[in-house]
Amino acid sequence: MLLNHIRLKNWRNFQSLDVPLHDVTYVLGPNASGKSNLLDALRFLRDVSKTKGGGLQAAIMERDGISKVRCLHARRDPEVMIDIELSHRSDQEVASWRYKLGFKPEGKGAQRLLVSQEEVWKDGKLLLSRPNSKDDRDALLLTQTHLEQIQTNREFRELADFLNNITYLHLVPQLLRFGEKIGGNRLADDPFGQGFLERLSKTPEKTRKARLRKISEALSLAVPQFADLRFEKDEMGHPHLEARYQHHRPNAGWQSEEHFSDGTLRLFGLLWSLLEGGHSMLLLEEPEISLNDAIVRQIPLIIDRLQRGKKNRRQVVLTTHSEALLSNPGIDERGVVLLETGSQGTTGRVVNADENLALRAGLSVAEVLLPKTRPSAVSQLGLWQ
Repeated sequence: MLLNHIRLKNWRNFQSLDVPLHDVTYVLGPNASGKSNLLDALRFLRDVSKTKGGGLQAAIMERDGISKVRCLHARRDPEVMIDIELSHRSDQEVASWRYKLGFKPEGKGAQRLLVSQEEVWKDGKLLLSRPNSKDDRDALLLTQTHLEQIQTNREFRELADFLNNITYLHLVPQLLRFGEKIGGNRLADDPFGQGFLERLSKTPEKTRKARLRKISEALSLAVPQFADLRFEKDEMGHPHLEARYQHHRPNAGWQSEEHFSDGTLRLFGLLWSLLEGGHSMLLLEEPEISLNDAIVRQIPLIIDRLQRGKKNRRQVVLTTHSEALLSNPGIDERGVVLLETGSQGTTGRVVNADENLALRAGLSVAEVLLPKTRPSAVSQLGLWQ
């Protein structure tokens, strides 16, 4: 299934946003324009859809309350709303599913957060509309969505399952290397990779070995002198990645992930997440960090190649500043979303006619659109003192 449209109202940077999404969507924009916040709207729906440890109230509290989520430009209208459309095929005229969720504080001095709108549409037919008569009789029902409750989401469980399986990855190599030593509380869904090796450990052995073999082939092309990769557990039962390099002396043994470079670990995380597939959505935050530009240029091709296989196919939405990544000629301009800042918050748009003409003439996304994300006075930064 493909999430092919998202609308936001009063969500963080966005007083209003209405943009399409594709199989692969590249989100561009200046610093602080809301690229991460756009991804977080999708993460929020994932958190709401969880039947255990999730729900509307938990998702809001994890983000430090409604005041941190609501757009600062929303002066009179306190409602925050997320509206998405999903289809089984990209060429469908009517969406297979549409889900709209609005919420706001109860008001009048009360601290409760209430559902102001919740709608579910299937193939253009309205299945659910709230508030309804039951909500009118018991306002406490509006503290929960029907999306998060297995008793009430039976008719649209497919939609709930899709949202629940959204994956976000912004792997921080230091957390992966020293996760056991750091300890402490781990964020829900482990977005920064502190428990990434545990995730590998829970993967069936046959599947894990097949993925590691494919990733090893890729790393041998990207990492100088790389020879082999394996997964092992130490005497305490802790999982480890180990690598062997061609330039090591014959009996030097294997190096654990503590000795991997940041770029190697981030590339491993990217490849593993793409191979997980499962027809769910993958959200990637600046996947180019720590990687050589020559590798970064290949990321669109890596994603595209894996998208062709039904087994590993998954929708990808990524944010990027990378000129190297966006210079790849294989990027479909229909999958580019440009965020623009203004006095009333951030807006978003797709490629316009003039930009499309330039791209059709052979210029890259990096040449046509990336300059529009740069601060107008950035050339003066070098003169700052």
